[in-house]
Amino acid sequence: MRLPTAGPSTGQTCGLVLISAVLLQSICVAITFLYFTNELKQLQDTYSKSGIACLMGEDLGTFIRHADLNENEERESDPCWQVKWQLGELIKKMISRNYEENISSAVKGTEEQGSQNHGHRIAAHLTGSRNKKSSLSTSNSSSRRGVGQKINTWEPSRKDHSFLYNVELKNGELIIPRTGFYYIYSQTYFRFREPEDEDSESDPLALSRNPKQMVQYVYKLTTYPEPILLMKSARTSCWSKKAEYGLYSIYQGGVFQLKRDDRIFVSVSNEDMVDMDKEASFFGAFLIG
Repeated sequence: MRLPTAGPSTGQTCGLVLISAVLLQSICVAITFLYFTNELKQLQDTYSKSGIACLMGEDLGTFIRHADLNENEERESDPCWQVKWQLGELIKKMISRNYEENISSAVKGTEEQGSQNHGHRIAAHLTGSRNKKSSLSTSNSSSRRGVGQKINTWEPSRKDHSFLYNVELKNGELIIPRTGFYYIYSQTYFRFREPEDEDSESDPLALSRNPKQMVQYVYKLTTYPEPILLMKSARTSCWSKKAEYGLYSIYQGGVFQLKRDDRIFVSVSNEDMVDMDKEASFFGAFLIG
């Protein structure tokens, strides 16, 4: 006698259902993971393309030069345009600001340099004074006067002719304010005329006037007891008696090293022949280094 076969039990059926549910859930999780992984990768690619990667495909300088010429459609279709445009604007602003700062610094430096040079300018140009009686010294007693008659008075402030920049004038002497090398120059104008009552026929053998010796000296005064001769120029002239008067000028100049508080002055011979005309008799010095 055969017994009927028994079907799956209730426990087995529940186990199969549970296993199927777990497998289905695992498949869904895997599919979901793959989906979100792909989305994240696409987002990352998009971010990279709109970031630094955008700068790799086109020369930034070319983009900056032509940014204003791009069409609106091109701007919307190019995801890199906003990144490049903003970076280009930032570079333009930085270049403009840097240029303005450099120009401002250069202008300020030029103004300061000009002001500094003007403040340290050392120069003097003195012209002759018409007051001849007070211009030349008449006393030979001073041991610090040197040879000849010292010119005591110069015109220091005549418009367009004489000036003093950071140099002091005292008793016809220029006081050096700073140690350095100076160019010193001087010119003296001599004018001679014979007395009108002279009898030109008294000596018929004399064909010319008596020769006149004209000398110009430039001295330096230091702590040394005696003045130091820097330059000397001389001339001996005679002219025909038919001439109404004689005119001569002596000029000399040179570079000398002077110390602070040194003094320089001019002396001449034959003071009665000196003409202190402002354009012809002058004296000056200026610092060259």
